[in-house]
Amino acid sequence: MGAPEVNEFLTHLAVDGHVSASTQNQALCALLFLCRHVVGKELGDLGCVVRARRPKRLPVVLTREEVKAVMAHLDGSIRLVASLMYGAGLRLMECLRLRVQDVDLNANQILVRDGKGFKDRLTLLPAAVKQGLLAHLGDVKATHQRDLADGWGKVEMPYALARKYPDAASEWNWQWVFPQRNRWINGLSGQQGRHHVDASLVQKAVCEAVRRAGLSKHATCHTLRHSHHPSARGRLRHPNCARATRPHGREDHNDLHARFEPRWAGRAQSRGRSLSEGRYDETG
Repeated sequence: MGAPEVNEFLTHLAVDGHVSASTQNQALCALLFLCRHVVGKELGDLGCVVRARRPKRLPVVLTREEVKAVMAHLDGSIRLVASLMYGAGLRLMECLRLRVQDVDLNANQILVRDGKGFKDRLTLLPAAVKQGLLAHLGDVKATHQRDLADGWGKVEMPYALARKYPDAASEWNWQWVFPQRNRWINGLSGQQGRHHVDASLVQKAVCEAVRRAGLSKHATCHTLRHSHHPSARGRLRHPNCARATRPHGREDHNDLHARFEPRWAGRAQSRGRSLSEGRYDETG
């Protein structure tokens, strides 16, 4: 078997097998590994391989009424997680990996550390979630105090901070915002601690809430984040409208979405013109 046979097989997968682009790439990687590390032979140039096309699909977006129906079947910390994903636009793991110091209740901001692409970013804390989150943090702090009284209360530290700051793992600002209900026990050292809530628990709860709400859409945790962005809703509602994706043309969710001040607000007021008199165009 050489390059022509591999080319023919990959083309067969795309043309006759109608496989996805990821399946074809996986087959190519497996054949390259077989030839290089098992057979000990380089394939060389494969020629013009017919590539399977990666489809461009629109995300599933929920309306406000559908989001309210899903939220009605969630409670406790799971509801808080779902509200942050929808209201603040957080990914599931970004929400679960939040630490107490990342939530600024005074400035109504959330700091996402090591997000997609290992980038930090700031997002707004929805006003409707603030009181529930404050009460939740009170319960978490009481649990942390009990863990400290029992001789534990340490969390996993990122990177090498555990060696650099040995006592920081037990400090309140480093604790998870959404810790597990039960402490885990290290079988070798006997140490006990709490990790953040497992992602599968939130995913199962959201899927069950979608089923109970009677929605026909295939909605998941990430669907809540997609539904947060006004650009996604605008493109689906008005595919030919250029203004649908502009930040100042968004439709704010009065219950969960935090409001942004439009870019033209300061310029309008500085020129003695009220916001109700009209909007400035992009050129000012």
